[in-house]
Amino acid sequence: MPDTLPATASVATDWKLEPVIDWLVREGRLLPDPVRLIDEMANRLVASGAPLSRFTLGLQAIHPQFRTLAIAWRRGRKIEQQARAHGIENSPSYIGSPIQELIETRQPVRYRLDTLTPANHAVLHELAEAGGTDYYATPMRLTHGRPLGLTFTTDRPGGFSGSDIEKFHRLMDHLAPIAEAHITHRVSTTLMETYLGRIVGEQILGGLIKRGDGQEINAVLWFSDMRDFTGLNERMAGPDLLELLNNYLQLVGDALRAHGGEILKFIGDGVMGYFPAEDALFLPMVTANALGAAQRLIGDIEAANDARAAGGLELLRCGVGLHVGPVMFGNVGTEDRLDFTVIGPAVNRAARLESLTKELSVPILASAEFNEVCSVPMKSLGRHILRGVPEPVEVFTVP
Repeated sequence: MPDTLPATASVATDWKLEPVIDWLVREGRLLPDPVRLIDEMANRLVASGAPLSRFTLGLQAIHPQFRTLAIAWRRGRKIEQQARAHGIENSPSYIGSPIQELIETRQPVRYRLDTLTPANHAVLHELAEAGGTDYYATPMRLTHGRPLGLTFTTDRPGGFSGSDIEKFHRLMDHLAPIAEAHITHRVSTTLMETYLGRIVGEQILGGLIKRGDGQEINAVLWFSDMRDFTGLNERMAGPDLLELLNNYLQLVGDALRAHGGEILKFIGDGVMGYFPAEDALFLPMVTANALGAAQRLIGDIEAANDARAAGGLELLRCGVGLHVGPVMFGNVGTEDRLDFTVIGPAVNRAARLESLTKELSVPILASAEFNEVCSVPMKSLGRHILRGVPEPVEVFTVP
């Protein structure tokens, strides 16, 4: 960053920050959507006379898919949310950029956009081509976690005045605790959804946190398992096995999500999933969705195996057990270390049905209770013994 800025004629005019701060601490802080908060705040700044043509708020995310998240406001345009995948830090769009400079120095960064040289980063030239004259980026420090990065751009001849910069910092003093509350909520929600799933996460954030908290629900249960995982462990190198397992679990997750199901937990290479079905009127639709998810998974694995066979790689195989019934859905564990799970005979039957797929050499097996309410016709394979179940039960598969 240049030590001094070139003297340029300025048409800076004074503007009032107080109305924006008053709105922010009275009304803005109560907006549940941070995108709407930034949109209204930036528009109010412009209405108060602030020389602002572009404003962004960005953070380094705690997310399994994204490295950074940002809200980008441009005067006269629809506000945008921007997410950058992991690896962005190694790309030309980041390396040498003012944002890299901001993150590494944790100090304000300023560039006059009307005096750039070819050595300046491409993003600065893009802002200049859009009419920008001055760019200011600054960290906004929080109580916990990494600082946020705020950028201010103007297209006013002469750029920002010292008074403008001072007012932006006063604004940040009031925005910081509000932004931190939104970030804390987003991180909590992301972690819950990542490790527990959306439905379970919502229940825990809603207060279902004490050991023993739970409820009995009716659900369609899914249990799937990769075949010969023990053998694969012996035959494959660790990194190759990890990649294979993640690819397989991604197929399971995609199939469940596409049909309204949710992963409850991973058990090694096994997946326990469920489809909420509290209203019996919807059971035909929910069971059909579960069966559709199982069929999609088998089809996706067959497609993946075609590519793996061409490359001389180990093939994937799996089985899926489907059942429907009441389960206890809630917290188990110690007083200070809990697991949110489902328990009950219905869970055991789903797992035993999956085990039986190996003996009967079929990829999908469902219980008689599942078949009875499913709107998709299934084929009976007769009565069989499930480990731990006292009487033989009739099982079904897809024709």
